[in-house]
Amino acid sequence: RYEQREDFAVVMQPFFRNTLLPLDSTSKPDMSFFAADCFHFSVRGYAEMAMALWNNMLEPVGEKQTYNNFTHDRSKLRCPNPEKPFLSTRRNSGFGNSDLNLEETESSVPYWAVIVTAVAGVLVGSL
Repeated sequence: RYEQREDFAVVMQPFFRNTLLPLDSTSKPDMSFFAADCFHFSVRGYAEMAMALWNNMLEPVGEKQTYNNFTHDRSKLRCPNPEKPFLSTRRNSGFGNSDLNLEETESSVPYWAVIVTAVAGVLVGSL
């Protein structure tokens, strides 16, 4: 719909597509990423999501990270590249008006696996 516009772009940011539940040092769900309801993110969880979204916006279309690496490491936050000091779109990622093959960016993790993992995390957290 917006392919021909030079002043506007819509770009999917897949940083959460293949993300798994963060684990602590004992291989149990790290509840510091979640609020008291065990469903919503805590401040720490939202900070991780914000960094992943920012990094995804700087990555070229077709090369975007599809998972979030839950860590305490703030050095993973990227800065704009001096050669490309802008947010990446299809046009400035080199795709121009050509068709991007979306089949290559489909999830390798089935949608039901994320649901099962989330439910298991809630159950384990409640125990």
